[in-house]
Amino acid sequence: MRPHAALANAHTHARSVLAAAGIGSLGLLCTAAAAPPAGAAPSVTHAAYHASFNVRQILSGASLHHTFTVAGSGPKTDSLSNPDDITRLGHDLFVGFQNGVGPQGETSTDGNLDSTVVEFTLTGHPVAQWDVVGKTDGVTADPKTRTVLATVNEDANSALYVIDPGTGSSAGSATRYAYNEPLPHAGGSDAISILDGTILISASAPGTSGAPAPQATYPAVYSVSLNPGTKVATVTPLFSDEATAIVVNQPSPRFGQSTKLALTDPDSNEVVPPSAARFPGYFMLTSQGDLQQIYVEVAGGLTPKLSVLTLSQSVDDTAWPTDPAGRLYSTDSTHDTVDVVTGPFTVGQPVVAATPCGANDAPGTCPGPGFPANFLGTLNPWSGQVSPVNLSGAPYSPEGGLVFVAGTGDNGGQ
Repeated sequence: MRPHAALANAHTHARSVLAAAGIGSLGLLCTAAAAPPAGAAPSVTHAAYHASFNVRQILSGASLHHTFTVAGSGPKTDSLSNPDDITRLGHDLFVGFQNGVGPQGETSTDGNLDSTVVEFTLTGHPVAQWDVVGKTDGVTADPKTRTVLATVNEDANSALYVIDPGTGSSAGSATRYAYNEPLPHAGGSDAISILDGTILISASAPGTSGAPAPQATYPAVYSVSLNPGTKVATVTPLFSDEATAIVVNQPSPRFGQSTKLALTDPDSNEVVPPSAARFPGYFMLTSQGDLQQIYVEVAGGLTPKLSVLTLSQSVDDTAWPTDPAGRLYSTDSTHDTVDVVTGPFTVGQPVVAATPCGANDAPGTCPGPGFPANFLGTLNPWSGQVSPVNLSGAPYSPEGGLVFVAGTGDNGGQ
């Protein structure tokens, strides 16, 4: 679900980041954060906040089906549901449908254990699909290997799949990789970003398995290497949930000061494109329940520096428009659809799937007072303010993936 338009400069920047962090081009990395850019925040444009956007449904889980085997009762066919992460590879999009599977891989109410990754065109025409065992969370494309990667089980019992779309046939093209050890943060794995051969994976749901280690030792992000021969993914912690970061909210009396993180919900992650209004070329991790985004920058061979932007709302995914006439593709788990949102957009202005009920302090019954339903919003990257945008068209409740595609469809993806 990451915007990948015009990333040549970001590729060069990322190579220095990864080299300084001691991570090779074949490694996998789970995100960290960044030092604050110098200077005061510029005047924030209001064009994106007042623009009106249109939503159109292009793919429905109800129109798609998969067949699975229920223990003791044989094969069963059902429609797809709960779309989450989304990515682009070549001319097509890929989305993971979770199909009611639990966050630790628990059986759905109809006896299903499989999620389904679906390939489809930019107009919503299905091309191919692959079942993977578990609840698929992160889904991203690797343009170098022409493969799609998917994590399963965000809370525990996690694994990683590598899908080779090939010629469009799903037979034998999804390979499962087991992690080399129980994940040290005692949780699962979620979102993935890839840049110049390096994959970034979030260390989600820390402490789910009840490990006795203190939270300070829990990784928020992993560096992971794949062994195609053994089908093992080896994890190496990058930074912890209680690492030190620099406050980057402006205005704020604490701007530029160090703070100790206390991340409880590492979730989505992104590679920020060069055209972004702030943090161009950085890696970013969203801690959804904590209302924070963590950025990483490494320069001159120094240790990665973390920066933290506190948000006014909980958010799931983030995208950066690269073309005013482009299209934002989004998943809607409430309606089991994939939607396309058209602008005009403001280049570099972050767009977010706001999820107020995803905050750690949200009430048990939600939406509720002070915690509205999900909405599409813009993010002020200096202040952290999330503001809803005006929408028309199809019913829409964004939650999960966002991916931006430039107007022609040629430069907005991988």
